[in-house]
Amino acid sequence: MVLQASINYLAVLVAAVVAMVIGGLWYSPLLFRNLWMRLAGKTTKDLEKAKQKGMGKLYLLAFIAALVTSYVLAHFVDYLEATTISSGMTAGFWLWLGFIATTTLNSVLWEGKSFKLYILNNAHLLLNLLVMGAILAVWT
Repeated sequence: MVLQASINYLAVLVAAVVAMVIGGLWYSPLLFRNLWMRLAGKTTKDLEKAKQKGMGKLYLLAFIAALVTSYVLAHFVDYLEATTISSGMTAGFWLWLGFIATTTLNSVLWEGKSFKLYILNNAHLLLNLLVMGAILAVWT
């Protein structure tokens, strides 16, 4: 039996846009840009080079990824019949814990990335899924 989900595509779009805004703020000078740069081994010159190459394509790909995440999360929110902020956030939390936190740990275990960088990036991803889950749950 294939489950059919009732998806609100406007909510999916809004949740993806909000995730992009969260990411923009998270990695901005207002919040964690300097910490991220230090932990990721990036310099101001690296950021300038990336800007010169053109960031539009990267932002587009990041937005598409946010849309896919939001769309898939919308399925789980619907399957779980989550209709409150807390139930939507709970769905986001469990998906983050089971799939994101565990999978991205490989960057620490096998790529030698900093555990602090893992925490910083995963806190961002957790916040995204919590907020997206809340939006998708209440916007039925």
